[in-house]
Amino acid sequence: MSGSLEGAVVTGAGRGLGRLIAALLAERGHRVLVTDIDAAAARATAEELGPDVLWAALDVRDEEAVAAVRDRAVAETGGLGVWVNNAGVLLTGPAWDQSPAARRLMLEVNTLGTINGTVAAIEAMRGTGGHIVNIVSLAGLTAVPGEAVYAASKHAAIGFSVSTLADLRLAGTKDIDISCVCPDGIWTPMLHDKLEDPASALSFSGRLLRPADVVAAVRKVLDRPRPVTAVPGRRGLQARLAGALPALGLRALPLMVAKGRRVQRRMLAEARRDG
Repeated sequence: MSGSLEGAVVTGAGRGLGRLIAALLAERGHRVLVTDIDAAAARATAEELGPDVLWAALDVRDEEAVAAVRDRAVAETGGLGVWVNNAGVLLTGPAWDQSPAARRLMLEVNTLGTINGTVAAIEAMRGTGGHIVNIVSLAGLTAVPGEAVYAASKHAAIGFSVSTLADLRLAGTKDIDISCVCPDGIWTPMLHDKLEDPASALSFSGRLLRPADVVAAVRKVLDRPRPVTAVPGRRGLQARLAGALPALGLRALPLMVAKGRRVQRRMLAEARRDG
């Protein structure tokens, strides 16, 4: 757990879940640096959260840019207590139907971006301690039809995070924590756009989370670090079971996808009626 309430960096914080996580950290007393690839969005979030909140445009795929943001956070806040890797990209469809650029984008943002942020944060937290929170997905724990490359990027992010935590402990570093928060489908603009997308059906097969549900999970791991936290816990157990018994999981998937498609059609009909 972080030993200080100093600086905090949140990537992908220009809107949605990242913005709410930045607000949580500001409420907890951190001097927050909001980052987003969209400079205008990052600035708007910072201005909304208060005069002490910093902002920067950041492409998490750029290792040097990530390190520069880290150095600025340390210089302007006096230290780095929390780093949240929240930036992510979701593009759906079978891998063979996606362009090489689309596949590369997801792997670079979701996986390489998490690696860049984690490594940069560790370098700043050595000797003072801190907490790295990686926003991943239930897609990192099991098979997800229609999101194969996205799932691959999230599996990699979890594998990297837990393995790096093991490396820290084996090196005798006990004051730096790494926590993965793995939510089910979240009702954010990213998912709003998937109502007509059959490849996203599995994300609609459970109870759609609100961003506040995930923020609550982040709050809990900040207070009590855990390597992997699934949100909600019941779906996490299902995902782990399907991952441990892939043949069984694959047989259950058609039923879950069909359920998700029914939810998509219902929500789309409601949206058209209300609109």
